[in-house]
Amino acid sequence: MEVTEQQPISEMILFKDHQLVICNKPPGLSSAPKKTEEKTMQDLAEVYSKQKLFLVHRIDQPSSGVLVFAKTKKAADSVGQQFQKKKIQKEYWAWVKGTPPDTGNLKDFMVRDPASQKARIVDQEFKGAKEGTLSFSKKMFTDHYSLLEIKIQTGRFHQIRAQLSKQGWPIQGDVKYGARRGNKDRSIALHARSISFLHPTKGERIQIVAPPPKSSLWALVETKP
Repeated sequence: MEVTEQQPISEMILFKDHQLVICNKPPGLSSAPKKTEEKTMQDLAEVYSKQKLFLVHRIDQPSSGVLVFAKTKKAADSVGQQFQKKKIQKEYWAWVKGTPPDTGNLKDFMVRDPASQKARIVDQEFKGAKEGTLSFSKKMFTDHYSLLEIKIQTGRFHQIRAQLSKQGWPIQGDVKYGARRGNKDRSIALHARSISFLHPTKGERIQIVAPPPKSSLWALVETKP
């Protein structure tokens, strides 16, 4: 796969021990195997670890950032339960079109449309609607884009992408949710920046931070004074 030729697997590893392997997934890689024969982040992590791994959660294929795998089912269940009980702290960065306010909170109801593989914002009374909430703060802005720091309180399918699009702030490159132009590599400027949770055996809280991809837009973050 092209991305692995450009970046060694070892450079994607953010953390490893006897229980966990935590990666910085590049944009374009699926989190886990699908029906296609394309390589995935799980495939690469298993090659690196030389063992079968358990996927704890997912991030969208065109996005990038922190992705957690467990080496044992017990460890996977431990972290998975923290997700279910909303004890996981996750932070995202996103470059969006437009100028959102400095801070804000979004609350919408949404459903997953299997036909289009998109999240649709609907009325609360809509059958199967689930609540999605997030908060954001603006870190910086350019002439055309704003960089948002986002914290989600729920983990719905395509939640961030759908909610920001509804506000008129589509994520850069995300033509599926309203961006006018896509990126050549089909990536979107959504990055799972950090994750914090209790280690499955040590019981202490760990925080893992992933640097953003190397691109002209993300480079603006690194050069910010």
